[in-house]
Amino acid sequence: MKKSKISIISSSIRNGRSSHRLALFFEKYIADNQLGTTEILDLKAYDFPLFHERLKFLETPPKNAVEFASKIVESDGIIIVVPEYNGGYPASLKNVIDLLHIEWRNKPVAIVTVSSGSFGGTQALVSLQFSLWKIKAWVITEAFQVANVIKSYNEDGSPIDPSAIEKPASAFVGELLRCAKEYRKEI
Repeated sequence: MKKSKISIISSSIRNGRSSHRLALFFEKYIADNQLGTTEILDLKAYDFPLFHERLKFLETPPKNAVEFASKIVESDGIIIVVPEYNGGYPASLKNVIDLLHIEWRNKPVAIVTVSSGSFGGTQALVSLQFSLWKIKAWVITEAFQVANVIKSYNEDGSPIDPSAIEKPASAFVGELLRCAKEYRKEI
């Protein structure tokens, strides 16, 4: 059976970002459990400009934008790791969501929200879900919310208390992989 190809979008571009820890965690979790292949699409590394139009309408699209779009298309599923900034998600993520359109259609997307406080990114989750629903992405029902991220994960993505993470991580990734399998049947 073919293993799913999962892209992990690390959406924060801030210096000193803590949410990237979860991108590293899920990359390692999926690899260690031999659940599929992963690639982190780090928006900080892409350093996209503010796009004024969708990719398909750009006369001379940036090479890295075309590359990013192809990675989304080639993925069986996407994990988006998103910090909560002032009750919403970062502009860097909104920029790439709006850059693409058809590439998101029916694509299974799992959301990891991260906050430095005690609410785990609840408000960012709701607004991101709505944006993804509007472009017809397949947002999975499981969410992975992390409160007090610095107290929960080390900089390398390893959890402080691995036993507390196993059950929710397994359910989260399991649901994404189930949806990714169904997605592959459709294409």
